[in-house]
Amino acid sequence: MPRDSNGHLTPGRISGLRAVPKHIVRPEYVGKQAPTPFTGSDVYEQEAIERIRHAGELAAAAIQTVGEAIAPGVTTDELDGIGHDFLIANDAYPSTLGYRGFPKSLCSSVNEVICHGIPDDTVLEAGDIINIDITAFKNGVHGDSNVTFIVGEASDEATALVERTRESLRRAMKAVAPGRQVNVIGRAIESYAKRFGYGVVRDFTGHGVGEAFHSGLVIPHYDAAPAFAQPLEVGMVFTIEPMLTLGTHEWDQWADGWTITTKDKSLTAQFEHTLAVTEHGVDVLTWAPERMSA
Repeated sequence: MPRDSNGHLTPGRISGLRAVPKHIVRPEYVGKQAPTPFTGSDVYEQEAIERIRHAGELAAAAIQTVGEAIAPGVTTDELDGIGHDFLIANDAYPSTLGYRGFPKSLCSSVNEVICHGIPDDTVLEAGDIINIDITAFKNGVHGDSNVTFIVGEASDEATALVERTRESLRRAMKAVAPGRQVNVIGRAIESYAKRFGYGVVRDFTGHGVGEAFHSGLVIPHYDAAPAFAQPLEVGMVFTIEPMLTLGTHEWDQWADGWTITTKDKSLTAQFEHTLAVTEHGVDVLTWAPERMSA
């Protein structure tokens, strides 16, 4: 089992690439080392926003479906298969599959893994927390979301971290308004997280999303003022995805080039929505519908 004697995660066995039917349209970067640099705008007309919403709802529904299978004894690779199959059944492409060489259809980040965990033969245990991050590509656009789940019952400390991370996302979204600076988002997150002594991850951020998986727009989750002073505009589409820790904001990276863990191995949680800026705040594009085909 991929854990060391202290219960910390170690790299596991990664299974082969999952098949995607030929009729499902791939993002332009599949089969390439890197995506073509994005030269478009982060501000979208309503028709494009509705396409992003559809992709986002598929991602959110896939996460919901994966979440229903999370239990002690399940492997993260099994969860990847569930998410993959859901998107394929809905004629959507799992955006992470083949993105800069990433080998799986979702990111599964357990306990001290901040983000970009690769599904493998890691077996979930009661008391773990796991973030499931899924992006769906359909009709030429991406919709990106993630949720942290508790496996069985966790400690009070872990449970509080998960709920407070979710609340930090809510507060960040409430801070969004046209004309405000991008940095108000991180200020809302960090001011809340500081109440509890949590670390706020700085080097992994929200991002512009839509026609590109990552457009180049950066949304910091800490108080970065006076930097990141770009004004928010109606129609701007991006993710907010705060990552909070029980310890340091500093991190290590595994040799796989993807998996990011807290340097002190403290627990970490994350939540993410794709949203569009409106005249009065935000329109969340990654709410899960009641149930889509699966």
